[in-house]
Amino acid sequence: MRRMPLKEEKDDFIDNASEIQKGKLNEKQASFPFDIPDFETLLKKQGYALAGRHSAVKTCLWLRHAMNDQGFCYKSKFYGVQSHRCLQMTPTLMCNQRCLFCWRPTEVPVPAPEEWDSPEKIVEESIACQRKLITGFGGSPNAIKERWIESREPNNVAISLSGEPTFYPYLPELIKEYEKRGFTTFLVTNGTNPEMLAKVSPSQLYMSLDAPDLKTYLKVCQPRSAALWEKVNESLSQMKQKNSRTVIRTTLVKGENMFKPEGYAELIKKASPDFVEIKAYMHLGFSRLRLDRSSMPAHAEVLEFSQALAKYLGYEIADESEISRVVLLSKDGKKSPVKKIPSLD
Repeated sequence: MRRMPLKEEKDDFIDNASEIQKGKLNEKQASFPFDIPDFETLLKKQGYALAGRHSAVKTCLWLRHAMNDQGFCYKSKFYGVQSHRCLQMTPTLMCNQRCLFCWRPTEVPVPAPEEWDSPEKIVEESIACQRKLITGFGGSPNAIKERWIESREPNNVAISLSGEPTFYPYLPELIKEYEKRGFTTFLVTNGTNPEMLAKVSPSQLYMSLDAPDLKTYLKVCQPRSAALWEKVNESLSQMKQKNSRTVIRTTLVKGENMFKPEGYAELIKKASPDFVEIKAYMHLGFSRLRLDRSSMPAHAEVLEFSQALAKYLGYEIADESEISRVVLLSKDGKKSPVKKIPSLD
């Protein structure tokens, strides 16, 4: 397997990411009410499996529910994704934002890799990690055996687990490598790297938009630089040019960014996405150290905000999932499953 040295990178954003993660911005280290182990140990304690030097895999709650016949993720209801066959991963754990609502340990610095793994290695190891993580379901009396067998052959990858995936310089090739194996590809980005956004063509491209203006962006997303807001706006315009299905996703946090639906609408119009997902912040993980449980809106509040946004945007409500507190908007009020990818292997 070939190795890809960090020094071969040509894009400035990778260099900037390396500087950020090495702590050269002189940011104060966050304090915790408990001891934080080294980063690798912390990931394993949280149920992550490390795939190579800098990638990670983690099964989600809905995969476990689907395996035990206890329901499916809203992505199944909205887009036809089989929850038990969805592989949730990231090709890099580095990020240039510290969003208040993020359940990941954003306060813990992540070292930049000295070498980048190849797309082929990441795909192979991520599938192997997924199979290892679900091993226990094979002998569980609560699991549906047929689903466990199917789950060993995942067919959708959600590149959204942790970190900002566009920092991985071979992201377009990674997406193609998954698709060669029959995967549909869902990519989630924070929109701060429009240069990479222009290069990728996943089955479905998500961009997070969690503020209606710069002031809110700085407070809620806590970017490394205020200049990233311009990158976000550039990415919104870039989204409009994409051939992939596109989705704008907004996480609502009461008292922090759950206002000015007209402001969100003006920004979303730049992207003209196929869908808009409005979802509630969930009081989970490390976000509990930054936000109170009262910051989590009820589904009725998410629906009310979505209705206001739809009015300003000229979209319609296509579906909703009360248990996940998420509402789907589309231009015509309709939804459709993501197009399946035939395997080339």
